Amino acid sequence: MRRALEFHKLDYQVDEGGGAFYGPKIDIKIKDALGRSWQCSTIQFDFTLPERFDLTYVDQDGERKRPLMIHRALLGSLERFFGALIEHYAGDFPLWLAPVQVRLLPVTDRVVGYAAELEKKLRAAGIRVELDERSEKIGHKIREAELHKVPIMLIIGDREVEAGKVSVRRRGLGDLGTMAAEDLVDGLIEEIKVRSNTPLVGRGLEKEERV
Repeated sequence: MRRALEFHKLDYQVDEGGGAFYGPKIDIKIKDALGRSWQCSTIQFDFTLPERFDLTYVDQDGERKRPLMIHRALLGSLERFFGALIEHYAGDFPLWLAPVQVRLLPVTDRVVGYAAELEKKLRAAGIRVELDERSEKIGHKIREAELHKVPIMLIIGDREVEAGKVSVRRRGLGDLGTMAAEDLVDGLIEEIKVRSNTPLVGRGLEKEERV
């Protein structure tokens, strides 16, 4: 295993006394945003299971021999990998990874119907969306969406309904102005498709003063 690492010119450290009971292994660790190491991928030699299951094979000379078993795990533990992702992003996921990608925020009850139609379009496009139709002040809805770390907030008032648009607010960037609903959906689909970790939707929008 040491020769394999050296052959591929990979930096490594030996963890004396840290070997598992079944045999030696290579742990591949990643660091999160805080510099903490997480064990994820592993390559492990297993000298135990071939013995326990009495595994053998016949070699080219017709002799029975015990095989060497190698475990390869890309993530090690899926839950551990999720934990590393959450810690790395501190729950502030990029759009493509966020559990809720868009939250619709109607300003008044009379525009809820328009927001509900837009919700259907977003869902049909495969976008994870929530509609906040509570009779709360818009500032309260925005604060909650920010606390929940929703990447995209779409504020909808009478002005947006008349124009067939939405007012776009992006977590970390603030108010980005208005955008045609169809263009917005297309932009979200594209950003999610390329799995961008930097915002794409909202570039080039001219900020409009809300009234």
